[in-house]
Amino acid sequence: MKKLIAAVLATTALTSAAFAGGHGISEFRIGILGGENAQDRLNNNECLRERTEDLLGVETKLFAPADYDGVIQGLLGGTIDMAWLGASGYAKTFLSDENAVQPVLVAVNLDGSYGYHSIGFARKDSNIASLEDMQGKAFGFGDPNSTSGYLIPSIEIPELTGASMESGDYFGEVKFTGGHEQTIVAVFNGDIDAGVTWADGLGNWEDGYNSGALRKAVDAGLVDMNELVQIWKSKPIPEGPIVLRKALPEDVKIKMTGLMASLKDMDADCAYNVFAGEKLGLMPITHDAYVSIVGARQAKSN
Repeated sequence: MKKLIAAVLATTALTSAAFAGGHGISEFRIGILGGENAQDRLNNNECLRERTEDLLGVETKLFAPADYDGVIQGLLGGTIDMAWLGASGYAKTFLSDENAVQPVLVAVNLDGSYGYHSIGFARKDSNIASLEDMQGKAFGFGDPNSTSGYLIPSIEIPELTGASMESGDYFGEVKFTGGHEQTIVAVFNGDIDAGVTWADGLGNWEDGYNSGALRKAVDAGLVDMNELVQIWKSKPIPEGPIVLRKALPEDVKIKMTGLMASLKDMDADCAYNVFAGEKLGLMPITHDAYVSIVGARQAKSN
């Protein structure tokens, strides 16, 4: 990981010298996917905004749209320059315009993997311990454009239940909550019977695992994991990429890739907030890692 960072930063320094005299941009805009309330998202990424502004020397703004599609449309329309997308969100962006963005980096778990899981969970006192116990009950999902919050569950869960994801078929109600944090809080408060969210699946359940939406909820004091129980876990899902708009000047793309790759070494607390928990670091990634997710997304839309 340190060799990667050194290589990226060396390339950045050389390229920056070659482009001395200006980036050709007047501002830089970072989109933040849903998953927690907007103000928390802005607060957790403020350190990244400040470092970006210092690096590029232009005003940097954070955007936290109400749903995933707000970030996707911003990237497609050129009003957002960089974002950390889920794999499904990247797939939708690519299928809409394959020249809009390029994946550059992916977050790496503490065990060296770059996957995570969709996690189904319920209250421990609900007497729900499996998907079989969910028949006729209300199941919460974050966002239609979320990989772990809907796409993967909508493929894998029907294979187990033998039924569709339509309300009233197997589950009494299939409800979109608006985001991962909303799903977690709704289950914890008893507003829905169970929900799905994302986690790396590493570490301890009582901590909300090492990283993911459950860990963020624990850190924020929103839930006590001892009152929740896991009822389902997906197969490994490829972690979504950090993407940059292809139309950005090359020196800006290289500088931002270098900044993100070195963020944990420069500021571990900032990296923890930006990447939703403990990560080993970041590594390069390309479109090839997401071909299967693009195919799954395309199949669901047909």
